[in-house]
Amino acid sequence: MLTAWRSPRAILWTVAVVVALGFLIALEVAARHYGVAGPITNQGREVIFAPKSGPLLYASMALMMVVLTWRERFIALGVAVGIDVVFFLVRWIVGADMMFGNGALWVLLGYGVIALTRRSGQERVLLLKGVGLGLLLVAGRKTGDSWLLITWKTRPTVLDQYVATADHALGNPSWVVGRMVEATGSAGTHVLEWVYIQLAVAAVAVALYQLRHVATERRFPGHHLVRTFLVIGLLGPGIYMLFPVVGPVFAYGPGASGTGGVQWAVADLWPHTAPSIAVPHQMTYDDLTPRNCMPSLHTAWATTIFIHSRRGPRFLRYAGAFWLLATLGATLGFGYHYGADIIAGVVFAVTIDAALRAHDRGWDRAGIQLVTYGATVFVALLVSYRFIPLEMARHPWVFGPLLVLATASVVHTYTRTTKLWDPKAVPAAKPLEAQPELV
Repeated sequence: MLTAWRSPRAILWTVAVVVALGFLIALEVAARHYGVAGPITNQGREVIFAPKSGPLLYASMALMMVVLTWRERFIALGVAVGIDVVFFLVRWIVGADMMFGNGALWVLLGYGVIALTRRSGQERVLLLKGVGLGLLLVAGRKTGDSWLLITWKTRPTVLDQYVATADHALGNPSWVVGRMVEATGSAGTHVLEWVYIQLAVAAVAVALYQLRHVATERRFPGHHLVRTFLVIGLLGPGIYMLFPVVGPVFAYGPGASGTGGVQWAVADLWPHTAPSIAVPHQMTYDDLTPRNCMPSLHTAWATTIFIHSRRGPRFLRYAGAFWLLATLGATLGFGYHYGADIIAGVVFAVTIDAALRAHDRGWDRAGIQLVTYGATVFVALLVSYRFIPLEMARHPWVFGPLLVLATASVVHTYTRTTKLWDPKAVPAAKPLEAQPELV
């Protein structure tokens, strides 16, 4: 047993757990410094108080259940629903906020205790991995909330004028799509809003298909959607800190979260009047609006859902395509992102997924080249938005196609390389023909 814990894989998992715990503690301390609760406190509150997102907690429990037998799954679901019914009745009686999800969190935590006290060997490891996968999705949401707090507290100035100027090269797509969404009325708005909010649930649906054989094979596949989803959420906010942007509905409209509303904006223009081309400047913004635009992580996540749904049945492939298109419509149509954010989000997602695939199969020349190329294009996009936005706006017939071609080249390289990595894409070798015997 001691030898097993000294194996390189066990040491790697131990280091990962310690780093993750240290990261959560650091975010908790940072949030407390600004006078609010951090991810650990917020998650702890949801054991008793109304959760922020019940569907997310049940989706997290569903991820954990991929390691259980069907009998155990029905028991776990029944216990979770039973606990939620009790909580729901108590909240209704005392007049508290109504939300479900506590039961799912209790089941997750309960199976963690079962893994440590009632399982041993590989069965314990497998169950802990399932519990960890579910809790990581939950913790990722809380971590993201704390990251957003840090962005608006530490980045008082934003770079929206630079991105909006560069966006002229793409034809100001947020303004165009914003008017289209406005014309669809409330029905179209509600659909896009639901898709935008429930993105993590869609990711879990694809992940459940990818992990459907875990219970029978007693192991996780080397690469799946949840890994990419979580890494994007971990690294993306770091880019927010380097390139703080609030979005067109805030910088060019009435969407400011802080006091004063539109007074923080350049002008009340979005979505009916595109901003004029002028020399951009950094601008001070309120202390409540997240600087969470560059890159668009919603686009990055939706892109990975689309990529990983390609191996699924027809319904899942159609759903993945719909979720990507609807997410693009929401991010642009609600004024949350510029077109430049969307392009950066696609390159960001493809590069991270390529890196995780390359790590899983062992780094080779093709993997190193793909990840290096994707990272180079991503950095080039950010640098161009920051330092040559005026030139991009004045020469849209040059820079517009360049931006699209650069993004398409990364996607094409990713597609071509991953097909070479896929053993199913390599034709089987023909059997050697029998040689005539020499007489």
